[in-house]
Parts: sequence; C-alpha cells; structure tokens
Amino acid sequence: MTENSKVLALKYRPQVFEDLIGQEIIAETIKNSVISDKAPNAFLFTGIRGVGKTTFARIVAKALNCENGVENLCKKDFCENCNSIVNSNHIDVLEMDAASKTGVDDVRELIEFSRYGPTTAKYKIFIIDEVHMLSKQAFNALLKTLEEPPKYLKFIFATTEIKKIPVTVISRCQRFDLSRVKSEELFNYIKMIKNKEGGKVSDEALKLIVKISEGSVRDALSLLDRGLVANQNDEELNLDKAQSIYGYFDKSSLIELIKNLFSGDEKKVFELYRKIYDSGVDPKIFLNDFLEVLYYLKNINFIKLDGNNFSLNDQDFSNLSSISENLDSKDIILFWQFTLDTMEEINIVSNPNLSVEMFLFRLMRIKGLKEKDVEESFTGKNPDTLINETEKKITSKTIDQIKNISQQEKIEPNLNKDEVINELKIGSFESLINLCTERKEAKLKYELETNTNLVSFSEGLIEISFNENLDKDFIKNLSNKLYEWTSKRWIISLSKNQGQISKKEKNKIDEKKIFDDVKKSEAYKKVIEAFPDAELINVELKED
Repeated sequence: MTENSKVLALKYRPQVFEDLIGQEIIAETIKNSVISDKAPNAFLFTGIRGVGKTTFARIVAKALNCENGVENLCKKDFCENCNSIVNSNHIDVLEMDAASKTGVDDVRELIEFSRYGPTTAKYKIFIIDEVHMLSKQAFNALLKTLEEPPKYLKFIFATTEIKKIPVTVISRCQRFDLSRVKSEELFNYIKMIKNKEGGKVSDEALKLIVKISEGSVRDALSLLDRGLVANQNDEELNLDKAQSIYGYFDKSSLIELIKNLFSGDEKKVFELYRKIYDSGVDPKIFLNDFLEVLYYLKNINFIKLDGNNFSLNDQDFSNLSSISENLDSKDIILFWQFTLDTMEEINIVSNPNLSVEMFLFRLMRIKGLKEKDVEESFTGKNPDTLINETEKKITSKTIDQIKNISQQEKIEPNLNKDEVINELKIGSFESLINLCTERKEAKLKYELETNTNLVSFSEGLIEISFNENLDKDFIKNLSNKLYEWTSKRWIISLSKNQGQISKKEKNKIDEKKIFDDVKKSEAYKKVIEAFPDAELINVELKED
C-alpha cells in the first residue's frame, strides 16, 4: 500500500508526542517519566473512540525502545525498532486485540512469553487493545504479573469502557484519561490536513465535520476523507453539499420550523419538515436536533459563541434569541417531553415519518389552543401537572438506591371494574406474597420469596435488595400487578442495603430449628435407641 492510497486517519497518524493534539499534558507527563527512567509498569489509556489510545500506546512503545532515545524520537526516518513497532511486527512488542482473545488461556500464553527477556529492544512490551473485553478469569491471571513484572516488561492497555475493568487491575496501572479534542483545535487540525491534501473544502463544511465527529480525531479525518473523495470535480465542498453527503441538514431550517410551530403556521411547518425529510434526513436525527434546539431556546442567555462550539453560527444564535423572548419555559418543557415520547414511538411504527408529522401536528394544537380541557385532552394531564411530574422524576434519585428504568414507562394495564372499585390495600410484604398466591401469580411469588430481600415496606413504596438470579422483568411485572390490584402507582426501588433474609431462607432456618428441637426430645432419643438406622425425614406440627 502506497502512502497516498492510505486513508487519512492512517496517513496522518501521529508518530511522536508532539504530533498528538488535545492531549498535551498527558504526552508531557509520559515523556518526562521515560526521560527520568520512572515509567510505570503498566499504562492504561481510556477515552472515547478516535482520540488516540492505540496511537499513544505505540508512541510510548517507541519512546521506551527507540535507538535514538525519547528526546530524539523517530518521526520519519525510523530506526529499526521504531520501524518494526509502526508496522506491528516487532518481536519484543506484542499487540493483542482483547476482543478476539478474551480467555484465560490467551493470557497464560502471554505470561509464559513474558518470562523471557527482550531479544533486540530494551523493553518487552505488551499492548492490549479493548482490554475491557478480557474475561474475569483472564484479568485474575494477569494480576500478579501486572503488579510485580520483570524490569524489562511493560504493559500498555487501551479501552473505551473503563467501568468494565476490575478495580484490582486499574489500581495496578497508571491511568490516563484522554479527553475529547476541542472543536477549535480539531478544526485547525483538519484544515491543515485539507491544505496538505490540496482539497477544496469551505470552513463551514469543516465546522460541520467537527460537529459530527464529537471530539473524535479519527471520525473527523474519516469524514474529511469521504468529503474529498466525493468532491473530485475541482469544486469546493460547501456546507450544502457536505450536509447532503453526511446526512445532516441546515440548523436554520429547523429553527425556522420551530418559529412557525410556536406561531401556529401549520402549512409552513409541514412544508419545511417535508423539505428536510426529502433531503434524506432520518426522523431520529430530526428529533435529536429538535431536542438540541429546544435546549438552546431554554438556555440561550447562558450560551456564548466563543469559537469552541460550532453547533450554532451567529445567525442561528440571533434567530434563537428573538424566538426565546416570547416563550414560556413551560411550553419548552412540555415540547421536550413530547419529543422524548415520540422518539420511543417511532421504534414501533413501520413508517417513522408519519409519527413525526403527527408529533408536529400535536405540538401545534397544544400551543394553539389555550383552554385547559383541550390541553388535557391531548396530554392526558394539565401541562403544569406533567411538568411537575417530570421534575419529580429528575429529582427523585436517592443515595444507595436505583430506580428501575422500566418503572418510568407508561403502564396502562387492562383493569377489571371490580378491581378498580375495591382498590385492595396491601399492608405488608407478607400480605403481598399471600396476594400473589390468591391471584395465582406463581412466578412473582417465587421471585419475592427466593430472590429478593425486603429492606422496607410502606404503602406505595417497596425497597428491596436482590440476588443475581432475579428475573430481569421482575420489577416491571410487579409494578403492573400492583397497579391492577390497588389502582395506584407503586415505586419498587433497588437498594444497596442487605435487607432481611428471603422468605425461603427464613423457612429453611425455621425448619432446621424444628428438626434440632425434635432431635433433642426424649421421644426421638428412644426411637433412635430402638432403631439405630432410623432417619428423621419430616416433622408435622399439630395446631395446638
């Protein structure tokens, strides 16, 4: 493969610490540790995709083994060690993809290989990409070697999901969190590469690339590559063409649509939306951008156009400022809630476009009609009530407690009139289990008795802890049934506290106590004396 045939992300991959953008402090820290001969046993790089984790790993490997030393690290004319590391074929620098080699046997081979010193380089280095994919047993096998490796051995880990790595492993590494690259810095970087490639791309199109890439250098270079390839006729890649290539639309069109939405101009709203849809924009992307504009409308007074955020240009900012002057915060919050509901709805309809059009129609009706009863006919609730409930959902998180997501779904089960009228009272956890028996809910009863531990119980609120065998749909099913039986919403919260022992465990303890008491009785002793091979199988207690 020639240099010119490579994709931009590979062609312009950094080769020295100075080439890395957005991570200057981390680069300087590592470089200083290598210069002072205080490099850690294990490096752990974490961050989103495309910010330089694997690139960092290779540069560190070069810095540790370069024949010219870290201060004169090879950038173009590579020494033998650097050349082999760049081409991933160095005998002492082993790159391993943990996504394809997850097992303990793979790690054992690695540890066995580590017993022998380096052949040609100063250090033997193991680079493990996507290290979070290793199994629990593989991590455990690695711990001892990771903590006290030979002096010639270094580990370099890279991961996008740091939370999946055991704390015991993280504590044995020097962790470096790679941040998203700032918009202005990324813009200047891809503009420089565009100039080197001789491409004609407008600044507005480059800013769109920066916005879509969300701080990922690799994503930005891939998008730039795609734009340059699609624009081979010596024409400039402008914003309109870039939006068409990348499937994005002009934010000003959406702002204009929202302006007409609040003014109630139905014809103009649908005309603008269909123009956006016909340009190839996915309904989900439309709704996501709709949410983004609502956010800007609510917080426009706190947003500064400092050149670091390319989501809004000066004209968009001015238009949003004028629209927000006549808006009520309640309307924005109500629109936000409806947008979220529609995003769930389009996953189940065959034509998402129809859902979005009905969504826009409903928003205009809610905004246009002021009578309280008409507003309630669309929302099922007064807007003030809906807003209050939304705020409660946001602020109801408590320490040591997690609310199950499934409870936030709207549950409207079919209710018998008798059940609604009676509105059963459930006064205790034991009563709930007995009710499951009466209503022949065997699965719920089993989960309550076997896999849950009661922490607290009050009407409308059950706090439990659970074991790993708990059914994943347990909370949703229990919430449904409680609503059917009591005509009230119940909150089932999951606690970190131990809670009481489960009913099944309690029954086992009670049964053991009864057996122990019987074995201490005179009657039992006389039976054993007469029949030494006898075995106590069951005890039946009389009611008296």
